[in-house]
Amino acid sequence: MNFLRPPKASKTLAAEQIDPTYRRLRGQVFVGIFIGYAGYYLLRNNFSIAMPQLMQAGFTKTQLGSVFAAVSIAYGFSKFVMGTVSDRSNARIFLPLGLVLTAVINLVFGLIPQVSQSLSLMFCLLFLIGWCQGMGWPPSGRVLTHWFSLSERGSWTSLWNVAHNVGGALMAPLATGGVAFVAWAGWQLPSFTGAFLIPALIGIVLAVVAWLLIRDTPESMGLPPIEVYKDDYPSQDHHLYEEELSTKEILGHYVLNNKWVWLIACANIFVYFVRYGVENWAPAYLTEVQHISLAASSNSYFLYEIAGIPGTIFAGWVSDKIFHGRRGPAGVVFMLVVSVFVLLYWQAHSLILINFYLIMIGFLIYGPVMLIGLQALDSVPKKAAGTAAGLTGLFGYLFGSVAANAIMGLIVDHWGWGVGFWTIFAASLLAAGIFASTWNLRGQETVSN
Repeated sequence: MNFLRPPKASKTLAAEQIDPTYRRLRGQVFVGIFIGYAGYYLLRNNFSIAMPQLMQAGFTKTQLGSVFAAVSIAYGFSKFVMGTVSDRSNARIFLPLGLVLTAVINLVFGLIPQVSQSLSLMFCLLFLIGWCQGMGWPPSGRVLTHWFSLSERGSWTSLWNVAHNVGGALMAPLATGGVAFVAWAGWQLPSFTGAFLIPALIGIVLAVVAWLLIRDTPESMGLPPIEVYKDDYPSQDHHLYEEELSTKEILGHYVLNNKWVWLIACANIFVYFVRYGVENWAPAYLTEVQHISLAASSNSYFLYEIAGIPGTIFAGWVSDKIFHGRRGPAGVVFMLVVSVFVLLYWQAHSLILINFYLIMIGFLIYGPVMLIGLQALDSVPKKAAGTAAGLTGLFGYLFGSVAANAIMGLIVDHWGWGVGFWTIFAASLLAAGIFASTWNLRGQETVSN
């Protein structure tokens, strides 16, 4: 595993070379992690495109839904475990490696028909896909913390975060096109296997491009730390944690013993509950209660997702420019406003208003989703960034996302949609309250009033 270790620092460049080299490489590594992470989303949910044909083959919705859950379960744990590994690895190798492994598993799905005939085999491969997917976010966070300073990191992270919208949006047409191509080519394979094959081949190409562009740290390229270059430090004493840390040090001292990381992780539970409580139940609510056609509800769902792109970028800008690197105040504002639009969405009775309120919820909720991860990166030394972000992701997926599906369904079944919406409203306020407790947190210190 020596090839995964972070590269050693290179000889420091001459003073006149530092600024042009920094400018060139910052743009280069950003494009690398953007393309690489978009590739991860290109390969995460391809199984959903194959499900209609698998149901025609005799599998039930319950069976397919159960095996598909393997992706989320594995991803929640992997984001934390792989975070601890990535903190002691070379991001240039770690991110593309995870993408290649995900692509290979998708190729197995597409090239071996026997896999799609067994629920246990499908579950195992989907679990492996979810696990390898956990190798994308942590190294991206490592790159962001090393190449972008605290006061600018919000804007860059929010822009990078759009990669998951880009990759997710491209997955469906590419996977659907792959299905059509396999059917047209007359291969001795079920046509749905194209949903895995074409995106996987593209994913391997994107992994190579990411490897060519990404560089692990400025120091490995002979550059000074970003804090020195930008004169922007995460603590008042200007202390830098540039030495590589052991897993025990990362977990025991900087993450598990850090109250801010635990607060942020708890906030993520409620942020994810709001996100998925609205997102996952929108089609059912709109068709059942508002009597909107499935096609129209799909359009509403699309608007909700697209609105998250400018909302994420705006949240990062607000946290950088208005609150000067403090993420808590931006989170409070966004969650309070989204709570209002949740109630307005519930009470709306025209399609125009419903779509407007869904757009506003999508615009507002994806900002806090991004801010949670960003605040985790800010709250620990750069060498522990992946672990901290992984812990918050573990809480969000295993508790927030699961609750949004299971608990919301239970609430609506027993007490109706009204109680369901009040629960989402309460989760918004709880998230805002936890964000408020981090109001003065900037970097690895609290600023006194």
